[in-house]
Amino acid sequence: MSALGFDATTTSSFFFEEEHHLLRAQVRRFVEEEIKPNANAWEEEGATPRELLRKMGDLGFFGIRYPEQYGGSHMDERATVVLAEELGRCTYAGVAITALVHTDMASVHIFNAGNDAQKEKYLPRVISGDIITAVGVTEPDAGSDVKSIRTTARREGDGYVLNGAKTFITNGVLGDVYCVAAKTDTSGRPSQSVTMFIVEKGTPGFSVSRSLKKHGWLSSDTAELSFVDVFVPAENVLGQEGRGFYEIMKNFQNERLVLGAMAMGEAQAAIEMTVNYVRDRRAFGAPLWDKQVIRNRLAELSAKVEAGRQMVYATSARAAHGEDLVREVSMIKAYCGELVNEVMYACVQFHGGMGFMRESAIERMSRDARVQAIGGGATEVMLEEVAKRM
Repeated sequence: MSALGFDATTTSSFFFEEEHHLLRAQVRRFVEEEIKPNANAWEEEGATPRELLRKMGDLGFFGIRYPEQYGGSHMDERATVVLAEELGRCTYAGVAITALVHTDMASVHIFNAGNDAQKEKYLPRVISGDIITAVGVTEPDAGSDVKSIRTTARREGDGYVLNGAKTFITNGVLGDVYCVAAKTDTSGRPSQSVTMFIVEKGTPGFSVSRSLKKHGWLSSDTAELSFVDVFVPAENVLGQEGRGFYEIMKNFQNERLVLGAMAMGEAQAAIEMTVNYVRDRRAFGAPLWDKQVIRNRLAELSAKVEAGRQMVYATSARAAHGEDLVREVSMIKAYCGELVNEVMYACVQFHGGMGFMRESAIERMSRDARVQAIGGGATEVMLEEVAKRM
């Protein structure tokens, strides 16, 4: 039960089934036992250890959406939302995003667009955590504007030669398999010139240019990638040549739903943490909780978070039934990405000087949350997607 009387394991049963509640309890227990006691060290080290990721694989967290034939449990979007929300609640968003990029932003390209041979080769090891994946789309001059990527893939013999660079790549340093977008037709229509490729670590000409230091998400590794005459066999093309743009757009919807759920998990954890703090912190002869302005602000934020959470839940349930929800998912990404930052601002404020100290969890969480309004589709881009559909 949370400080505000909310128990996420027993509410919203309209959207969830017993298997989702069991998953939530399992992830929450894993967070308490494996992540929270150890993650301060990972913040200093700049990455989440492979040992933890393999444990997550052993528990089935990396296969919740994949078929049983590969070792998964074949659940739906609601399970993804549960995983993302509970990892968001762990208060170490760098750990959360390391796992969620692997499950729902990178390896999903292999599942969605890969052929049978590619799935058989990679998915069992993706699910077990023996290999970690990353997705290479973002470039210095192309983030949400996928049509503007400049990395090229020239057909040569029985494969392609890739040249270019990617940046801001989560799992870029420690990843094993990369789903990389490149232009196979530099003179064609932008939407029909991008192709996705599977590139493995160690391929000649492919390297990590540098590890990037970030404002937040410190326990997640982020990198710039370089491709210099990298030969990729034709069998590593993901899906059809020239259809990469559509594959990327398709998965953006899942990615943005995941980020919305993660953001609401972060926001809920921050509110609970702050309520506990202001109940104990005394000023002017009484606990801060006795100040009406503080109680009311936290109550208002709690209502907003509950609204965001319920939209995430409802949208995941609709997605599980096959609805096309670009409008709703874009709303979620814009609303939740901004709201989590609004929550963090107030929670840092109510922690006073302690909220500005590196030793406090809320200071870390406020830094981690900032990117939620940027990564995976900036708020302004998301609002344009909504406006197009009004």
